[in-house]
Amino acid sequence: MSSGFKMNDKKLFKWLALIIFMPLGLAIVGGDSFRYPCQDPKNWDKEICQKPLCDVTRTCPEHIFKGQRDPRLGPPTEAEQNKDKAAPKPATTGACK
Repeated sequence: MSSGFKMNDKKLFKWLALIIFMPLGLAIVGGDSFRYPCQDPKNWDKEICQKPLCDVTRTCPEHIFKGQRDPRLGPPTEAEQNKDKAAPKPATTGACK
């Protein structure tokens, strides 16, 4: 028997290196990408992100960021933060009637 790498070990090492370095390479080279064009703040003033065009495809910023604060508004003011904290929460009893 010979010491050192066998053919299968070299093949395994190549696949392991590919599996490790492929995602790293894509992350470095990939850059910023957005699923919808209206997620990119640079497009918010463009026609494609203005109603009625974006309303048909439901890709307007208000559709994409539904349930979250619209990032175009900037950070929330202190009054808005306090209003959210003061809102009463519904009581949950855990039983269905």
